[in-house]
Amino acid sequence: MPQLIDWLMAGDPAIRWQTQRYLLDAPDPVWRAERQRTAAAGWGAQFLAHQDADGRWGGGVYSPKWVSTTYTLLVLIDIGIPPSCGAAQRGAHRVLDELLGAQADAAFRRQLAGLDRCIVGMALQIGVYFGIDDARIDRIVENLLSEVMADGAWNCRRHRRPQPHHSSFHTTLNVLEGLRIHAEQDAGALKTDVLAAEQQAREFLLQHRLYKSDHSGEVINPKFTMLSYPPRWHYDVLRGLSYFARAGAPRDVRLQDAMALLKSRRRQDGMWPVQQRYAGKEFFIMEKTGSPSRWNTLRALRVLRWWEAA
Repeated sequence: MPQLIDWLMAGDPAIRWQTQRYLLDAPDPVWRAERQRTAAAGWGAQFLAHQDADGRWGGGVYSPKWVSTTYTLLVLIDIGIPPSCGAAQRGAHRVLDELLGAQADAAFRRQLAGLDRCIVGMALQIGVYFGIDDARIDRIVENLLSEVMADGAWNCRRHRRPQPHHSSFHTTLNVLEGLRIHAEQDAGALKTDVLAAEQQAREFLLQHRLYKSDHSGEVINPKFTMLSYPPRWHYDVLRGLSYFARAGAPRDVRLQDAMALLKSRRRQDGMWPVQQRYAGKEFFIMEKTGSPSRWNTLRALRVLRWWEAA
């Protein structure tokens, strides 16, 4: 383990501060100082350098994938760029203003009702993380809470034909990550409902053991079992487990299959690889497919620590 920690600490500031905080229990001033460096060095600084003059990235808000403003900000959130970063805040305002509208008016509500739930979940995460605090955030949360399907989670195709009868793992994780960051902030009067919705959606995932059919026990999608980073809008087992760990969810026997799968993906040297990458434009590649991944190793070790503590 000491060698593995040394390897993580030899990586990007994004990896170092999270290793200090979540694996080493370093004092707040130590990891906070390292976190501040993400805006001036490494991957964080590289992404910020690609920002357009108008505050967007890639010339668009949601596309082109994966260089648009939305997907760049999602990676910057994972990096832990300081929420006070002015450049990122400009981008966050562009996301909410252009995807939904600048005011929580009738046009905003119409746009919100028609937008895919997975994108709404992303917008919530971006808005809350970067400090947007107005009536639009409450309207977004209320919309997500009203769109829960009968099985307890979400599907971005809910209002399309043919209408789905089963929630989507992809959509559900995008929504859950947005609700989680909202719950971690001062969620006000909606916090109780948000926590209840999270618990209900976690039950949906648990019924499927995070990647299996609840009827046959077969793997739903082989890509669910492959480790990626960045995940973009896609679901996989490590992304699901990382959410459970972040939420501090109780240990559940139905997670054992997913935990065994995660452990089986570990290399002999103790590291985890990047096993798949989603095709699209990229400003640069953080880690090569097939190589040992600091991102996935950090995330996996956080999951293992939570699991063993739970």
